[in-house]
Amino acid sequence: MTDKDEINQQIEELRRDILEHNRRYYDEDTPSISDQEYDQLMQRLRLLEAAWPELASEQSPSNKVGGSAKKDLPAVRHRFPMLSLQDVFRTEDIVSFVDRMKRDNEASVFVVEQKIDGLSVGLRYENGRFVLGFTRGDGVSSGEDITANLREIADVPLSLKTAVADLEVRGEVYMPSAAFEQVNARQEAVGGKIFANPRNCAAGTLRQLDSSIVKERGLRLFVFNVQYCSDSEWETHSQSLSWLADQGFNVSPDYSVCHSADEVLEAVTNIGSKRFALEHGIDGAVIKLDSLADRERLGSTSKVPRWAVAYKFPPEQKETIVRDIIVQVGRTGRITPMAILEPVLLAGTTVSRATLHNQDYIEQLGLAVGDTVLVQKAGDIIPAVLSVRHDLRKQPLDVFKLPDSCPVCGAPAVRDPDSADLRCTGSDCPAQLSRHLIYFASRDAMDIEGMGPSTVEALMNAGLLNSLADIFYLDQFRESMLEQRLIGREKSVDNLISAIDLAKGRPLDRLITGLGIRNIGRQAARALAAAYGGLRELAHATELELIALPDIGPISAAAIVSFFSQDQTKRLIDKLEQAGVKISADQKAQSAASGILKGKTFVLTGTLPNLDRQQARALIEAAGGKVSGSVSKKTDYVVAGEAAGSKLDKAQELGVEILDEASLQELLRSAGEPPNSH
Repeated sequence: MTDKDEINQQIEELRRDILEHNRRYYDEDTPSISDQEYDQLMQRLRLLEAAWPELASEQSPSNKVGGSAKKDLPAVRHRFPMLSLQDVFRTEDIVSFVDRMKRDNEASVFVVEQKIDGLSVGLRYENGRFVLGFTRGDGVSSGEDITANLREIADVPLSLKTAVADLEVRGEVYMPSAAFEQVNARQEAVGGKIFANPRNCAAGTLRQLDSSIVKERGLRLFVFNVQYCSDSEWETHSQSLSWLADQGFNVSPDYSVCHSADEVLEAVTNIGSKRFALEHGIDGAVIKLDSLADRERLGSTSKVPRWAVAYKFPPEQKETIVRDIIVQVGRTGRITPMAILEPVLLAGTTVSRATLHNQDYIEQLGLAVGDTVLVQKAGDIIPAVLSVRHDLRKQPLDVFKLPDSCPVCGAPAVRDPDSADLRCTGSDCPAQLSRHLIYFASRDAMDIEGMGPSTVEALMNAGLLNSLADIFYLDQFRESMLEQRLIGREKSVDNLISAIDLAKGRPLDRLITGLGIRNIGRQAARALAAAYGGLRELAHATELELIALPDIGPISAAAIVSFFSQDQTKRLIDKLEQAGVKISADQKAQSAASGILKGKTFVLTGTLPNLDRQQARALIEAAGGKVSGSVSKKTDYVVAGEAAGSKLDKAQELGVEILDEASLQELLRSAGEPPNSH
């Protein structure tokens, strides 16, 4: 491989990683790395693209704003771009920017503002009245309509003092630190999602379809720019901010007007000195040209304006001592080590804990209890251990090792084959019981109508669900559920009990799916049900036997054997059978694997006239076929309905046979499976 090929491979990998992080940050509000780590990836990409211009691309994330418009909110076409800013990380870069602007116009004046850590939004006013609010989205063509949610924010004036015909402004919605703590306290109390930081919480809240949640969570808004005004006479940005404040907007707080590089640096330093005392999060300072005429003349690239930069503050770091390391088990069974620290004031709050992620991370650090460590808050929010001062050890210390069994239920702990995570394999582990119950009752598994997350939480809190099998004993607590109004009135309780009774007779493959064995989905569960015919028979299977089955590889085989070897699994099977749950397959189900569709792979695309996706899948699988999510050369049939998309195009390109619903029904009849059954 040539040097150019290696560089191209590095560039493509960086682009893929950055695009995935953009999706998580902008679209999902669940970033998986810190801002600092993201900035390092982007800097590396830009350096490589600059050094190898022939490998540059207009489609590179270095040339685009990160997000996209969500499909569950109405789209809004941008009239004016909502670009991001060029990030700089050294004071020398600030001086270089000021000097560059001064060379262009010696009289250049600058405005220095706080870089608020929130969600960028646009607000449109017609004749002085608020008519439309939207997110940045992709920053160029479209965003999401969040008008109703913005109306619930007290800082958004619904009418202005001046009835300006057409005004569009840009601002940052944020969540104050105190409000963020209250939201997470409420979420924890009800077992809801815990937000990683105020920015994520603000972004997730603003995209809610229920506007009352926005009002409840106390979001705020700062406006920092006029995008367009039909009646303006300002010459400078600072004049426009003063006018916005007069109209009732909260504008960029404590901004400074500066005439030299020294004044700009002083303003940036002043913002940095206050950052941890503010009620809102900031991650830097923005330096902008004040002259609107100069801004217009200099213009923008495809991603950033040429007349502004954003200086990103380095995270504050301090040393402290690791007093202990505890092990926690999450709802997904993930076993996570947590460092208990000598309390230290960091980024404005006292830090006494820091996540250690996994065993690989601990071994990279060479960390032991008693070590002195350097800590910082990732994104100024989440405490993280950066390094260990091995030179300060007074005696040899052993690197901490995670246990090989779950600290909650004692089941074996196994490492994920595709990551560094360690997970509990217990079927009835209390730490992850809620997730297990919800999945067990889901449509893909036992399909118990009415047993969603809120019902599961209510029944768990009442002490009625402590195991998967307990679901099938709930009829014994009917009167108690009615008295306590756990899930509603008599009709709701009776409907749930009826749905549970119906689930007792579900096919064996659905029961196996619902057990939540790692790496075992519906298709693998069908192969197991057909091969063994019952849970007790499956419990005695060996890894060698299992590997010989279709859809079962070595990792899955090991997970199955481990699962059924546990005492808690054996107790679970006994309780299920005693409750009347069918733990063996009937003859028809066992013979499905030998049906005429055995070995045939189907792909479903588009909307069928009479069958939904679940029904079509069930019919195909009942006749021994397999349903895949993507089209390849190994695909035998593509079942296409209305609005079929790229999968249909791919099938036509590969010459795969295409069926409509009627053709599928005819094929199923020839396989001996009655149509329209479920």
